[in-house]
Amino acid sequence: MGTWTGGRRGKNPAWKGIEHNDVGIHEYMALMREIGAEAFVAVNTGLADDKAAAEEVEYLNGSAATKLGKLRGENGHPASFGVKWFAVGNEMYGDWQLGHMPLSEYVKKHNRVVAAMRQVDPSIAPIGVGAVGQWSEQMLTQCADAMTLISEHVYWQNKPTVEEHVAQTVDSLRKVAEAHRAYRQKIPALQGKDIRIAMDEWNYWYGPNDFGELGTRYFVQDGLGIAAGLHEFFRNSDIFFMANYAQTVNVIGAIKTTPTAAEMETTGLVLKLYRERFGVTPVAVTGVAAPLDVVAAWTADRSALTVAIVNPTATAQTVSLNLKGAALTGEGMSWVIAGRDRMAHNDPRAAARGGYRLGAGAGGDGRVAGSGAGGGVVRAAGAVGELIGN
Repeated sequence: MGTWTGGRRGKNPAWKGIEHNDVGIHEYMALMREIGAEAFVAVNTGLADDKAAAEEVEYLNGSAATKLGKLRGENGHPASFGVKWFAVGNEMYGDWQLGHMPLSEYVKKHNRVVAAMRQVDPSIAPIGVGAVGQWSEQMLTQCADAMTLISEHVYWQNKPTVEEHVAQTVDSLRKVAEAHRAYRQKIPALQGKDIRIAMDEWNYWYGPNDFGELGTRYFVQDGLGIAAGLHEFFRNSDIFFMANYAQTVNVIGAIKTTPTAAEMETTGLVLKLYRERFGVTPVAVTGVAAPLDVVAAWTADRSALTVAIVNPTATAQTVSLNLKGAALTGEGMSWVIAGRDRMAHNDPRAAARGGYRLGAGAGGDGRVAGSGAGGGVVRAAGAVGELIGN
């Protein structure tokens, strides 16, 4: 907080490198305005206390009549930032976290911190730290009144085959969803509540650090896995409230940079493709044979059906779309992400080896032809109640 003076540089106490402190609250909120995103701010529940968390809420959301709201105005933003979503701690179940403590003590601290934050602004939506198993169960049992959502994190490693590499995303996300559905039946404190999951870290994380500290490269196989992960979120949207890919730029980000260039990772291309081209209202899909992964959704105006397909095999596949209750009305369009091999990748320092291309989509016969080890989105004109894959 305060006037930027070039950052207070020093050793990052949690990671390995130098923390430049060039970005503060005002810079972060300016970025949120620039990209049209909703802010999601974490408060420190390790080394910091409930007073510090409450002060951060006051600085962000307090009126100009409050001490810290006045300071915010003096720093250039008189109006409240109006932040709703607050992560109350981060991975406090891990002994790598500064200020880690036993679960029996942490649940008390979580409740104290949220009570102090709500005293400043009762409208905030706190998100508790979760980790499927004893940690999430205890948090939901003792802190259900002090959270709107519960966080979960999941990371995946490399697997011997592309099929296994992609399937692990679907399997692990499904297990998290099933665990939380079971908690709703098991934990009395959840009766009458709808505490869904904020999967606010999820990604692959393996391989050499080609982009600085823990800066990993992503390949076609990772892009396919991220697409399959999105599919599983769509299928379980009753229990997953938000899913925040970790991270955006560099380290394990979807975009890698040099001082003079930037390039989308394969994972970034997938996120961009689905954001721009996939629909918003899920449509039931049945009859799809593994290892293909298929989801479908209406566009917002229901003028077109979008179908997303992940093919983790090396063999080109053709999918027939059998629409129940509607029919295709004309030619469609397809967007495909693929590479010449599973390890194809993009690099800001060299010519790209992976990307996505535009092509013809489903025609009047409802057949979609694809490539091996690829994924993509097809937009077909028409209306659909249910989609059956043959």
